Amino acid sequence: MPSPYAELYIYQLEGRLDAHVAIETAAFLGHWQEEDSAFLFFSAPMTAVVEDLLRRQPHLRLIESTCMAYDQWQGAISGDERIGRFHVITPWDAAAESVDPDAPDVIPILMDPGLVFGAGTHPTTRDCLKALELAAAGGSVRTVMDLGTGTGILALAAAKRLGARVLAIDLNFLAARTAARNVRLNRLGDRILVAQGRAEDVIGGSADLVAANLHAEVMLRIMDTPGFRRKRWFILSGLMRSDAKEVRRRLSVSGIGIREEWTRDGVWHTYYAENLAPPEPWTS
Repeated sequence: MPSPYAELYIYQLEGRLDAHVAIETAAFLGHWQEEDSAFLFFSAPMTAVVEDLLRRQPHLRLIESTCMAYDQWQGAISGDERIGRFHVITPWDAAAESVDPDAPDVIPILMDPGLVFGAGTHPTTRDCLKALELAAAGGSVRTVMDLGTGTGILALAAAKRLGARVLAIDLNFLAARTAARNVRLNRLGDRILVAQGRAEDVIGGSADLVAANLHAEVMLRIMDTPGFRRKRWFILSGLMRSDAKEVRRRLSVSGIGIREEWTRDGVWHTYYAENLAPPEPWTS
């Protein structure tokens, strides 16, 4: 079965899109906000719709429009990816029809990445999944925070492999919507709550393990909070060399020991760490 996303028509706008103004066409796939640039995605050319939007939101300006194949935007997605025990499958791949959820030693994850990056092929995602296996073997993890959830792949893996309840957070609305769709695809709505928001605003909540595949600037901010230091286990990723050194230093200062680390292509760093001291007590 081919991908449901054939060609993408992308309109880049200068300014922040008012999400309360509806874009009423079935061809609208979603929007991605990057600082002061908004990217609108459609399955067909929608110049008239975008022009109407610009009239309703005059602070926006069209920078350019592009048409490209979905595979060109998303990059290589095999649709049938094995990462240890995890079997990541896109719902339009033929393998999805033969998935046996009760197969021993295989954990299937249905993954529709939509317009969001993160279908299990990036080195940091693969290493985070390996770290989850260590978490499963090393202790009882009942609750997880997945910060910067993206497509929700780590949240899904944590719910399936650890049997944990998961709070999955992403600041980007499109990412949060995509993750929620993948939670429904995998029928895990009773175990995973997806929300749009900032990692800094939720890190103070209770969780046994925090998984954070984030920009280094955000990572360093949450590491300075008491809520971060109250967690027991950590999976920290998305780190380049200089940022990884600073994260390592701050972990050591906080009494958190690195149990395993991965480096890919000499660039991407991932840490699996444990709080060596009893976590600070939670206060209401």
